Amino acid sequence: MPLIALTGGIASGKSTIAGRLAEHGAIVVDADRTVRELQQPGQPVFAQIVDAFGEGVVAADGSLDRAAVGSIVFHDGERLAELNAIVHPAVKAETQRKFREAFDADPDAVIVYDVPLLREARGTGEWDSVVVAHAPAEVRIQRMIDNRGMTRDDATARVRSQASDEERLALADVVIDTGGTLEHTLEQANRLWAELSAR
Repeated sequence: MPLIALTGGIASGKSTIAGRLAEHGAIVVDADRTVRELQQPGQPVFAQIVDAFGEGVVAADGSLDRAAVGSIVFHDGERLAELNAIVHPAVKAETQRKFREAFDADPDAVIVYDVPLLREARGTGEWDSVVVAHAPAEVRIQRMIDNRGMTRDDATARVRSQASDEERLALADVVIDTGGTLEHTLEQANRLWAELSAR
């Protein structure tokens, strides 16, 4: 029952790898999805964020305006740390619950934790393997400009707010090169699954 952490910087192709592993049968626990669940109106995390950042981060429909939060924190390290202090402990508790639930349902499951901020949020102590999706920062910045319509300044700020490539690679047991073609990324994900299944 391996527990795998899959991490990578923004626009690194991490979700593509997670999707392919899920197709093979892995149970994927998505950190970003968990964050969105915890940030729904009525949840304690939502209330704490509004208390910390003001009513300006509440959208017209009453939900959290994630873009408004992002515009505050991605250019201000202290505010980002404040947000992380609210979100990370709640995410850790909820993901631990999801891991237990998955292993209770299938003790032989391969669980993949799809987590962009592994170094920032969780450390590495509990993982059987840490897989890093790696594309150079400039490639990822260009992807955000091309695919998400971001300005270069915004894309660069997002990259700089995360761990550096060197810090992320230092955690890796396995590196998947995502700087090339989609086919090359998927081939490496297939090989990873074969290795995990062999365990």
